[in-house]
Amino acid sequence: MGTTTISTGSGRLLRAGVRYGYAPAMLIGINGIGVALTSAGAGKIWLLALLAAAIAISFAAERLLPYDRDWNRPSGDGGRDAAHTFVNEALVLGSVAAVPALAAVVSVADIWPHSWPMWTQVLLAVVAADAGITLVHYASHKVGLLWRFHAVHHSVKRFYGLNGLMKHPVHQTVEMTAGVTPLLVVGLPVDVASALALAVAVQLLLQHSNADYRIGPAKHVLALNEGHRFHHLKWAGIGDVNFGLFTLLWDHLLGTYSHDPARRFTSDDLGMAAKPHYPVRYLEQLAEPFRARGACAPEPAVDGAASGPVPAS
Repeated sequence: MGTTTISTGSGRLLRAGVRYGYAPAMLIGINGIGVALTSAGAGKIWLLALLAAAIAISFAAERLLPYDRDWNRPSGDGGRDAAHTFVNEALVLGSVAAVPALAAVVSVADIWPHSWPMWTQVLLAVVAADAGITLVHYASHKVGLLWRFHAVHHSVKRFYGLNGLMKHPVHQTVEMTAGVTPLLVVGLPVDVASALALAVAVQLLLQHSNADYRIGPAKHVLALNEGHRFHHLKWAGIGDVNFGLFTLLWDHLLGTYSHDPARRFTSDDLGMAAKPHYPVRYLEQLAEPFRARGACAPEPAVDGAASGPVPAS
């Protein structure tokens, strides 16, 4: 009896830790260690190890306190998502390594605040990148050519950490170009770019996490999973909300912020209503945007969309 009580109590403590401590541990802990490592001049291999640790923590949190237990079960998508993660993170690391060369081409004036503390430089980079990436994301739901590539990300039928890293490499490149080019123009240092790359990966893990964590009133400002689930509703128009990567500030400005605290989500709500049989395998997803059928014409909201999110006033 005593052992069972202790075990049950430990389980409750662990779940409480995930509910209220997971997001701060990732946002402040993992990113903080990343900033410290870059400040100390640590090699990029340490940032890779830190990213691996973040992914491991993400998976552990999803199993300790899942929002939907079914979303923890692979449905023929585990290998595909791993491939997306590997390819897209390799692209990010390659772009970070190329920062000096890229800056030499596009830099207009080195007015970057090099004298600021590293954490404030990274925060500035996050705010600037958030604007560019969010606006490209918004455009990707409005411009047919961009949507062809972005549709890969919206084909998911379960919502868990690696979904955030599941993107067509073309779309990933367009987003990162929009987010980083303005920073390169003003002299973005490679160390800040490295910390920014880690912050993006951590944010995507949190934003698509199946962990049922809480962030309180900050959910109206930070672009994390509680708000981002609404973005993955499958009906055209209904899911065109909460585009932000790091924050929801641009959504408040664009009038695309939405939240309904009573809403619950299942796999039946996810994907694309206009194209429910989107290819599942990795290579097929890479090829789909280049095919004639790769366009996904939006359909009007259907009966099932009646339970969609209520726009915030």
